[in-house]
Amino acid sequence: MPTFTKVDSEDAGLLLDLGARLRLARKRRGLSAEKVALAAGITRVTLNRLEVGAPEAATLGTLTKVLGALGLSADLMLLARDDKVGHRLRDTQLLEPKKTRLPSLISLQDLPHLREAAAWHIRNPDAALTPAEVYELYERNWRHIEPGKIVGKEAKLLKQLTKTIGKGVLLV
Repeated sequence: MPTFTKVDSEDAGLLLDLGARLRLARKRRGLSAEKVALAAGITRVTLNRLEVGAPEAATLGTLTKVLGALGLSADLMLLARDDKVGHRLRDTQLLEPKKTRLPSLISLQDLPHLREAAAWHIRNPDAALTPAEVYELYERNWRHIEPGKIVGKEAKLLKQLTKTIGKGVLLV
């Protein structure tokens, strides 16, 4: 004998509503339970269980057969068709700008203008600094920097540092 998992109250309420709608559809058509059960290839007891929302009767196969017997097979295709929550979640992901992660260490070799204008006191030209240290160098030494000379990867990185570490503001 199969074991059934317990149905929570919200799901039980949905099954009750579904069963009531199936019963109403059958009665609107003037069909008896015996006639619909026979057309669906199920027992009248199974149909009754489905109509009262019994979880063990509500299999997809049984539901599909009963909807077919009632001429409502096309309604099955409406399930989750307009997944508003799923569409909203996916659209939000698609519309959000891609988040690029800052490297854990940034080489001064990748920042030629900063190295030349403001990091001359760092003796090792291959030094690697944290993003926060690089951002602080830009802010503290901005008076020595010519913004027009910051181009390419360095400009992109400065923009990213300002957006993330500086929360959109470069204090200069």
